[in-house]
Amino acid sequence: MTMVPAEGGPTTGPTVLRMLLGAQLRRLRESSGVTREGAGWEIRSSESKISRMELGRVGFKERDVADLLTLYGVTEEHERDALLKLARDANSPGWWHRYGDVLPSWFQSYLGLEAAAALIRSYEVQFVPGLLQTREYARAVVLLGHGAAGPGEIDRRVALRMQRQQLLQRSNPPQLWAVVDEAALRRPIGGAEVMRGQLTALIEATKSPHIRLQVIPFAAGGHAAAGGAFTILRFGDQELPDIVYIEQLTSAIYLDKRDDLDYYAVAMERLCVEAEPPERTAEILSRLLDDTYPA
Repeated sequence: MTMVPAEGGPTTGPTVLRMLLGAQLRRLRESSGVTREGAGWEIRSSESKISRMELGRVGFKERDVADLLTLYGVTEEHERDALLKLARDANSPGWWHRYGDVLPSWFQSYLGLEAAAALIRSYEVQFVPGLLQTREYARAVVLLGHGAAGPGEIDRRVALRMQRQQLLQRSNPPQLWAVVDEAALRRPIGGAEVMRGQLTALIEATKSPHIRLQVIPFAAGGHAAAGGAFTILRFGDQELPDIVYIEQLTSAIYLDKRDDLDYYAVAMERLCVEAEPPERTAEILSRLLDDTYPA
């Protein structure tokens, strides 16, 4: 059965469309008994190219998809048309394409996944989560990593971060569940005035029904995520696996193997237990605002 995302639904981003099409092609290949090597030969390519296609990690040529569908015995016109349309849509650039001059390729992949996620769970130890940053705080964070950049580039990097946040304003926003270390809230990024604005914005965010925010206090001591920040993305389509995203200074790691996913899922569950409950977050933030960043 061919599954094509509904127009305007949560999985219409090109990154996830590639993943969906790749999963469809893998199932068709396996059900027809064709090896990756055989499929690669059919499209004048290699076994590794078929593997990357099935994982949704490369673009699709319509000719290649059409040839594979023929090889796999897909002859019904409606099914072929649906999958070929999926291939065309999967090659469409995302909204972030226009920021390509300030956006590394490894982060473009994340933006596609983030835009398509139904649930975003993250742990942050150094900064407020990007989706919850104020413009002033975001500018201060950008300046930390790109202090030598000109004003125009800084403005574009901040605009990109603000554009990302629009997914929380959609009619069908993802659920955001963020756990933030107390250190990130006490670190005076941008100075006291910027932090006052940021904490006030976080207090307001706790009122949103699709945002859950927890704080891990210093008093909790060591915890399950001592290794650093990470994000777990879950998608509305059951055909797609969860993905763990770990950002580094000049690259990122994407994990989708079951053992890795289980490890990080357990770590996230422990963090949520060790953190203060969500209903206390506004009180904690208000106390930090008064004690650490008084007006």
